[in-house]
Amino acid sequence: ICIMDKQVLESSEERTFQYQDSLPSLPVPPLDESLSKYLDAVKPFLNQEEYQRTESIVKKFKNGIGKELHQKLLERAKTRRNWLEDWWLNVAYLDLRISTQIYCNMGGPGPFIEHCWPPKEGTQIERACVKIWHTLKYWDLLRAEKVAIERSGDAVLDMNQFRMLFCTCKIPGVTRDSIGSYFKTETEGECPSHLIVLCRGRVFAFDAIHEGSMVTPPEIFRQLTYIQKRCHSEPDGPGLAALTSNERTKWAELREYLIDLDPKNLTLLEKIQRSLFVICLDDSSPHATPEDYTEVTRLGLTGDPTVRWGDKSYNSIFFSNGTCSAFCDHSPFDAMALITMLSYAEQKIIENEGKWKGSDKVRDIPWPEELVFTVDQKLINEIGRTKELYYKKVSDLQLVNYAFTSFGKAMIRKKKLHPDTFVQLALQLAYYKCHGRPGCCYETAMTRRFYHGRTETIRPCTVEAVEWCKSMLDPSDSSYQRLQLMHKAFAKHNKIRKECENGKGFDRHLLGLLLIAQEQGLPVPELYMDNAFTASGGGGNFVLSTSLTGYTRFSGSALPMVHHGYGFFYAIRDDRIVTSCSSWKSCPETDAEVLCRTVFQCFQDMLQLTVTAQL
Repeated sequence: ICIMDKQVLESSEERTFQYQDSLPSLPVPPLDESLSKYLDAVKPFLNQEEYQRTESIVKKFKNGIGKELHQKLLERAKTRRNWLEDWWLNVAYLDLRISTQIYCNMGGPGPFIEHCWPPKEGTQIERACVKIWHTLKYWDLLRAEKVAIERSGDAVLDMNQFRMLFCTCKIPGVTRDSIGSYFKTETEGECPSHLIVLCRGRVFAFDAIHEGSMVTPPEIFRQLTYIQKRCHSEPDGPGLAALTSNERTKWAELREYLIDLDPKNLTLLEKIQRSLFVICLDDSSPHATPEDYTEVTRLGLTGDPTVRWGDKSYNSIFFSNGTCSAFCDHSPFDAMALITMLSYAEQKIIENEGKWKGSDKVRDIPWPEELVFTVDQKLINEIGRTKELYYKKVSDLQLVNYAFTSFGKAMIRKKKLHPDTFVQLALQLAYYKCHGRPGCCYETAMTRRFYHGRTETIRPCTVEAVEWCKSMLDPSDSSYQRLQLMHKAFAKHNKIRKECENGKGFDRHLLGLLLIAQEQGLPVPELYMDNAFTASGGGGNFVLSTSLTGYTRFSGSALPMVHHGYGFFYAIRDDRIVTSCSSWKSCPETDAEVLCRTVFQCFQDMLQLTVTAQL
């Protein structure tokens, strides 16, 4: 009976991907609703006259071409569970020709310095093997479909992105990239099980499974030590990985050249593409404290390009002082899937005090193999040129990653305010203070309650937010007036967030209508050519590109969307708010350090307002 009960229990547990087929399809919102939301969103950026002009353009669109395009979009949605999915992948990621490694990848520092692993030279390999092992255990759970299904309230969330954490890589194409994903669950069949290690311009591989069981931390230690000893005693390799940082068409052409040079090179490239993930052994020792992650974040995103495979969905970077970082291609998934996995590993690391408490026995496993590419002088020159260009571009980046430690989620909740909205409104106020005008802003909303849902745009720069900002800067307004306006701005933001998560946003809808027009070979509708469209952030013109990375110890970062913009990413914890802010030094108007410090001041001002107004 006991055995029976155990089997029943196990079979009644939910499997990670079991609800994928029953998730609702991504809806197409009603056209008039989307257009009225759009009109509301452009208001802060237009004067009366411009607004009236835009209003008539929108009306014309609604009764004319927009109506036709909307019908065609509804037709498309009838035959697809997610009408946006392949379009979004192409338009947001795969069609881009810029260096995606620099401008689109995302990354973030490991928070382990706050508990188990303060920075310490000589710990790189021992920490790496513990973290790698916990990551492999997560891969094992995912293959067995034992990773818990995520929910928002009662709603089951789409888990598809989790498949992309492992064995996934972007492959450059001359006009459009593609994604190779080789992950399989146990029921689906064989899944690649090797790891790639990048060190000093060289590439190595070893298997994570030996004779049917996972390699242990002492065994991983043996493999990584072997690689490191060889790399430190022999000449550096060619640094082929740097090529992934090129503009996409250039990288696609060089990749073709590499394959034509020797067909063996293709086998090696495929080995990297199919690998579980990439381990990067980086020689830098970034300074890091719990209050200031700036250097480890900056190096994680823009460090040595010869020890990052920019197209890989997950690069796990270990610095020589035992600090670490994650670096990911953004196309196959959004940050939350990664953060869920990293939080799992962190929890396990804390439970074991950062150590391996199992057996020290090391089996006689095969040594790592080096992937030696055939390269010629032309490729060596190209690698050199690529590195030079890369460092020139990334040296223009200004990035800070600071913790605001006066208060966090606990205090904000106590004031009955939504923590995410709190940060977004502080950012609106800070931008207004620094630049004297409203800042069009993109905040990510998650649409994972729908089949293969990814994101929708929340536009935090609302009429209500701007009214409140003006009031905060108007010395004649009372605390009471300011608080009333702040509550209105909060309510508006919360309403928009909810709509976006429920598939009732308008940005993806407007994109869909534009893409239908393009597919049909129709001219671009006037709505998209109107200054209001661009000024309010449309077409990827948001000055503030932002996202909440959740309520864990993991904060992440990406670079600004436009040259005169900022990237602003934040994790909200009980007692602190960890923010990462980036801008370009070559833009005289922007300064990431100043904006970040101003946001911190605004946090204080907002809390103060709730106190003062109560008196």
